[in-house]
Amino acid sequence: MQKYSIFALARNALSRHRHWRPAWRSPQPKREYDVVIVGGGGHGLATAYYLASVHGLTNVAVLEKGWLGGGNTGRNTTIVRSNYLWDEAAMLYEKSLQLWEGLSKELNYNVMFSQRGVMNLGHTLQEMRDIERRVNANRLNGIDAVVLQPDEIKRRVPIMNTAPDARYPVLGASFQPRGGVARHDAVAWGYARAADARGVDIIQQCEVTSIRRDNGAVTGVDTTRGFIKAAKVGVVAAGHSSVLAAMAGLRLPIESHPLQALVSEPLKPVLDTVVMSNAVHGYISQSDKGELVIGAGIDSYNGYGQRGGLDVVEGAVAAIVELFPVFSRVRQLRQWGGIVDTCPDACPIIGTTPVRGLFFNCGWGTGGFKATPGSGWVFAHTITHGAPHKLNAAFSLDRFVSGALIDEHGAAGVAH
Repeated sequence: MQKYSIFALARNALSRHRHWRPAWRSPQPKREYDVVIVGGGGHGLATAYYLASVHGLTNVAVLEKGWLGGGNTGRNTTIVRSNYLWDEAAMLYEKSLQLWEGLSKELNYNVMFSQRGVMNLGHTLQEMRDIERRVNANRLNGIDAVVLQPDEIKRRVPIMNTAPDARYPVLGASFQPRGGVARHDAVAWGYARAADARGVDIIQQCEVTSIRRDNGAVTGVDTTRGFIKAAKVGVVAAGHSSVLAAMAGLRLPIESHPLQALVSEPLKPVLDTVVMSNAVHGYISQSDKGELVIGAGIDSYNGYGQRGGLDVVEGAVAAIVELFPVFSRVRQLRQWGGIVDTCPDACPIIGTTPVRGLFFNCGWGTGGFKATPGSGWVFAHTITHGAPHKLNAAFSLDRFVSGALIDEHGAAGVAH
């Protein structure tokens, strides 16, 4: 068996993957589908998968202008948690976390979900009051959460500087044991393979150039590969959502910003949980390969760049080194940026639009990756029934008219 494995490895290496079986098909687009999903990231692929697996809709196409997972799905820090403050957000993210816990088995694909826990630090008395409020709210909703004191934090993360005279004194933290991280590209590949196996067409290098309407209803999309007719179109394009909305004559209350992250050279295991700090504007975990994964806040300007400004990275690294002096001589390996679309209340838009048959799922800000399974699950329900599931009913576009906002700036992440 060992000799065969070595031989197979060498054979596949020399063949340059020419004889590898594709994980999903690359079909030509059909002229018409029941549903077209615009955006081949995690949310779009998850939506297509649940349309097929839960609702039995298989005449579905996912259109991606580049390659699968090449947008925000592959450009984030992979944190998964559900410890949000308000009931509406907490229950949506908790549904997602529950799906995460069985996702590898569901998809028959290892998404490398590691429940190592997520720690949110408090550096001021007001932050600790907010943490205690959020922990209590989480526990009332059946979501795991505890408040940690500085000595408990030090036992869990010995390398953290918890000295009273530190620049950012650590007064305590919230901790969600069920939170953690997952492998971003594996999530996209797992959903793509599972959706394809159920008949969904996944079409890469197919950019949507306009959204056609007739008598107030969507009729299909023009693409770089021709017109595709569809009675239902779901747009899940992250940072480019406002651009696509404009194609349908809609103006969304969102802004797009670059969001940066970086990884260090690999180290031996030294950090076995996720540490976040709103005050410091940074968050850190260690990957299975040993790299330190560090995230920063959003760049203050609007834009669609996938690199961002160096000053934001410098500020994030300086703050992380204050918390973890042991990392001061670790070298940076690479840096990147994603494009996040943020709503005024730091919560997403998931639902219908004034155009019949046109649905939008956007505005996730820095919370998109953790919501991938839950987002796809509720969006598939919304598209199928033409009305939201109770879990996403509060996240309608109408809330910006009614004023029923869900202010999650305190819990959404360090970028807000």
